[in-house]
Amino acid sequence: MDKKRNHTNKFQFVVDATDWSAHAGKLSTPHGVVETPAFVPVGTQATVKSLSPDDLENVNTQLVLANTYHLYLQPGPEAINRLGGLHQMMRWDKPLMTDSGGFQVFSLGWALEHDVGKLVSIFADDSREEVSVREYEKKGKALIKREKLCVVDDEGATFRSHLDGTLHRWTAEKSMDVQHILGADLVFALDECTSPVHDEAYTRLSMKRSHLWEERSLVRFKELNKKSEQSIYSIVQGGPFEKLRKKSAQFVAGKDFFGTGIGGALVSKSKMGEILDWIMPIVPENRPNHLLGIGDVDDVFLGVDKGIDTFDCAFPTRIARRGDLLMMPEDGGTCANHWRLHITRHEFRDDPAPICRSCHCELCQSTYSRGYINHLFWARELLAYRLATIHNLWVMNMLFTEIREGIASHSLNRVRERWMG
Repeated sequence: MDKKRNHTNKFQFVVDATDWSAHAGKLSTPHGVVETPAFVPVGTQATVKSLSPDDLENVNTQLVLANTYHLYLQPGPEAINRLGGLHQMMRWDKPLMTDSGGFQVFSLGWALEHDVGKLVSIFADDSREEVSVREYEKKGKALIKREKLCVVDDEGATFRSHLDGTLHRWTAEKSMDVQHILGADLVFALDECTSPVHDEAYTRLSMKRSHLWEERSLVRFKELNKKSEQSIYSIVQGGPFEKLRKKSAQFVAGKDFFGTGIGGALVSKSKMGEILDWIMPIVPENRPNHLLGIGDVDDVFLGVDKGIDTFDCAFPTRIARRGDLLMMPEDGGTCANHWRLHITRHEFRDDPAPICRSCHCELCQSTYSRGYINHLFWARELLAYRLATIHNLWVMNMLFTEIREGIASHSLNRVRERWMG
């Protein structure tokens, strides 16, 4: 077959195999090659919670996403620069992504005012801004009026830090400047996320604003990246509205971005599928496609079927710290139980069985009993979080390995049936 390529000096995306709309390929960066489709763990504050870089490598992690907003506030881009950049500071020598801060603009603004957290589970793994705000409120120490910690205009966003209440200005240029200092391989243009509560009129206004910010992001990115040490992704917005999503996809397709991000999927799973149906025929085939903030097992199959190449999501690591362990099909994982074993249940208190018999992660190969892991969680021992996170990422990466192999052998349907039933 003819390989589709997007090549920018050190960066290249090649599709090696297809199975209907799903494709498997290689995403090359200065820090290594990512085999796609791939799962991207969230390392918001320059760490995947409780894990070392060696742990991440041992579970076959290929690419990690860090959060620009959080690192901008703490320890700050200047400190990270003095420590040699994000790769050096983290001791992670594989590919890195950074997001633009656009999601935090949303979560500090409309998400708080609309209380979107009650509608959909959006506040991720290490994204502490919502938690911090609610803690201030419980203590009667709200930083400012509850409605918002962020105000957006066409030039950018003004927000108060969830850490200390200090005032900051965030623009497309600022996002690019900070991401350049951080030094991740793959970066995102700044956009504005909308709330499920927003109507079509505001979503249209917001989409135009996002396009303006993305154009400015691209201009600033090119000024900073004369040596092509980074590549930039656009983001398709437009909420749940077909005309707007198609218009946004057409806009980013006409701009010189390396990859395409799909954002704003704070809607139902069925609507997410519709959105992908609308936009995937429009976005360029030779660019890698990234689905932002999505990573449950059934969502992964939906995205892969539509042509998504990479997925970042806090879901596996977040639920690990709650005691929810992902299960492969041969160990009892099904759609009905959401591929999860709730290890904190009292029924496992005296259970001598291992977590999974077919898993090869450190937790399962060390044959720790279900009873012991149950005890660690109830005792709030830190080892519980580390072992559970290792296990969940191992399962996720095994899922993606099977998906890549299924696409290569034109048997993705069999992989889907095995996991989905």
